[in-house]
Amino acid sequence: MPDLPLHHAQRIGPTSTEASQAMPLFPDGGDDDTVVVVTPKRQRTPLRQDQRQPRYSVLLWDSDAHTFDYVEKMLRELFGHQKEECQKIAKNVDADGKAVVLTTTKEHAELKRDQIHAYGKDNLEGSKGSMWSTIEAAS
Repeated sequence: MPDLPLHHAQRIGPTSTEASQAMPLFPDGGDDDTVVVVTPKRQRTPLRQDQRQPRYSVLLWDSDAHTFDYVEKMLRELFGHQKEECQKIAKNVDADGKAVVLTTTKEHAELKRDQIHAYGKDNLEGSKGSMWSTIEAAS
């Protein structure tokens, strides 16, 4: 019998049909009622680098018509950020004019951008709507 790698072998008692059709595993006097089923181990192919989806960043842009409390509440509700992270992002938006709030797949980034646009206005007088957000390819 040739040497074959067995990854999984299971002994099965044959039915009368199986016994008549099964090739004997041990032709030199082995147990004629034994059938061995071999299941090959499934090989996984490694993911190629080009199969990864490109990453996109969701940017939140500064607005004088929205308070820090509004930004913090929106980031917590839409992104699940902790209070400290929300405060850090709000300060970055105020200081730099924009901040990255999430880096993810393009479809997810588009969803989060749209959720920011739909979030609604601040209670601050003069606020006419939601904050502005865009997405860009992550570097």
